[in-house]
Amino acid sequence: MRSMIFASLLAATSMASAAPTPKEQLMTPPAGARHYTISSTAGNHGDIWSWTLADGRIAYRMSMSLRGWVTETDEVMKLGTDGRPVGITIRGFTDQGDAAEDFSVDANGIATWKTVVDQGSAPFAGKRYNSYGGPFLAGEKDVEALVAAGDKGVDLLPTGHASIRIGQSVQIDGPQGAQTVKLAFIQGYGFSPSPVWLDQNDRFFGNAGVISLLPAGYEKNGPRLKEIQDQATAAMVRDVAHRFLSPANRTPTLIDHVLLFDSVDGQYLPDRAVLIADGKVAAVGAGGSIKAPAGATLIDGRGKTLTPGLWDAHQHVGDDWNLLQNVATGMTNYRSPGSMIDEALSIAKRRAAGDLLAPDGKVSVIIDRKDPLAAQGALTVSSAAETVAAVDKIKAAGLWGVKFYTSMTPDWIAPGAAEAHKLGLHVHGHVPAGMRPLDAVRAGYDEVTHINFILMQAMPQDVVDKANTAARLEGPAKYGKDIDLDSPTMKAFYAELAQRKTIIDPTLTVWEPLMTSDGTALSPEYSPFADVAPPAIVRGWKIGGYPLVDGLTRDDYRKSFAKMVDVVGRLHQAGVRIVAGTDGYGLELVRELELYQQAGLTNAQALQTATIIPARMTGMDDRAGSIAPGKTANIILVDGDVSRDLRNLRHVHSVFLDGYRLDGAALRQASGLSGMPK
Repeated sequence: MRSMIFASLLAATSMASAAPTPKEQLMTPPAGARHYTISSTAGNHGDIWSWTLADGRIAYRMSMSLRGWVTETDEVMKLGTDGRPVGITIRGFTDQGDAAEDFSVDANGIATWKTVVDQGSAPFAGKRYNSYGGPFLAGEKDVEALVAAGDKGVDLLPTGHASIRIGQSVQIDGPQGAQTVKLAFIQGYGFSPSPVWLDQNDRFFGNAGVISLLPAGYEKNGPRLKEIQDQATAAMVRDVAHRFLSPANRTPTLIDHVLLFDSVDGQYLPDRAVLIADGKVAAVGAGGSIKAPAGATLIDGRGKTLTPGLWDAHQHVGDDWNLLQNVATGMTNYRSPGSMIDEALSIAKRRAAGDLLAPDGKVSVIIDRKDPLAAQGALTVSSAAETVAAVDKIKAAGLWGVKFYTSMTPDWIAPGAAEAHKLGLHVHGHVPAGMRPLDAVRAGYDEVTHINFILMQAMPQDVVDKANTAARLEGPAKYGKDIDLDSPTMKAFYAELAQRKTIIDPTLTVWEPLMTSDGTALSPEYSPFADVAPPAIVRGWKIGGYPLVDGLTRDDYRKSFAKMVDVVGRLHQAGVRIVAGTDGYGLELVRELELYQQAGLTNAQALQTATIIPARMTGMDDRAGSIAPGKTANIILVDGDVSRDLRNLRHVHSVFLDGYRLDGAALRQASGLSGMPK
């Protein structure tokens, strides 16, 4: 469903050899066509129009530029006598390649589809085709069908089932005056209920969020609608939190005869015992040496591994359900490198009150120049003075850090960073266009996010100058394979980063599917979850990889990705600290650690990047990041020997969150996973 795809902005390239339909050949909306906009607090990012063709088919046209990533698509939809689409043709391209998709139903009632990642056929029967892509607004027809179906919901092709629940009504203002809209939640297209807004006739009105899809003229209502739906979501997750965070789950626990990961020394200790009581680690000793207090829960740790709870150092928090899933997959802490201030404060307040089941963490806020390419959710600025004022605002909110973005004017970085350091804030971010990573570090960065920006040190100047566009990926994809990672210049680069104690947040799992995938299989980040995630999610994970440029091959891109992996190893060897982050769901975290091993880190060193190192980076190592008496009991128990295989970190048996003993299977079910990942 397009409205669900809109929420995650997933797209893919074609497995076909034909080139995407160019923008010039896409349909032009006529005067008077219905007009929706794609917007955020940073401005307008795109438009979608809809109109009816002479033969009765419905047409859609979408044009979007999101921080330089461009989408141009159109769609023609033919409805059958029962209102279901019996013909869909999508053309154009997304920010990741060909958007071509076709769906049809023949005279015998057989539905056939071909997308950029799959194709198939099945009896149409009473089902409804779930489009892989296309203009977001076309999902309105799916919403109408769900409303009409009521409680029974709708069976989907290729697979799945969806339903909708309608909730509260509110009044908003727009070009036609006051209008009543209704909040509804759709289940079946994602891990959790997804909000959508209906008009007074229960037809699709729009989506609200950090990025909103709303009728032209109604954009100003986006933040208010988002706040209302966030409050409704908070009520749902509050009930889940109260179920898990009960007194019965905070009684003492003794895990005995377990393999323990000592994150401080970077070693695995066999046959250990750990007692958890009153929310903290009460004692650590040899197996069999600790006596359990009366009423304690005893867990036999044989065949299991006990580690500090995992950190995702690049987790953009804001979605309550995703935070719950983070806990279910072993994450007890995070660093959010860019959240909206109000969302960050809400998460912290509700977590402290026991109304939100979420990891504990630190938050930075994005600052970017006012520009069409500015980051969504950023504090946007127009001068060095405004940059300093934005830093002051972040400090006043009680948050942890400042993240500068790619459209920032380079001359504003140093004064902004100086103000941040004066206030005790961490400084990190993307490298602004026109700067190389070493320039940013010398201007005050404590940390550089994303490995593609590290490769900018060796990119041609024309790539560096356009790093706030798609060049930030296409440059490293094109030139990365040819970088001599052991040249004197690169060695001096690593050495200076180490000398300055710069931290690197590589997020290799962002680039692996884009650069290595060809559409034939799920990327290793997601394949372990293929059997336990909702079908629509799994289908969206399958992508064809970033479009090839300048005559390069997929193998060329894979060689460039291999250099991204290798440079992490070079940085580590030089003494540069690495912190593990995903910039995704968080499900990708274990794969991130696997790639660090591939880069040359040991198993234990890789696990340190997701335990003690981020705890030290955030100043939370006095209470998190390791298992020691007196520290907060943020710990995970997993089935299997992690010292032999990091993939066992996915096999969560129990999570101890602030000392609460949470069952892994129950957590997975609550978070939308149907079982244990592989």
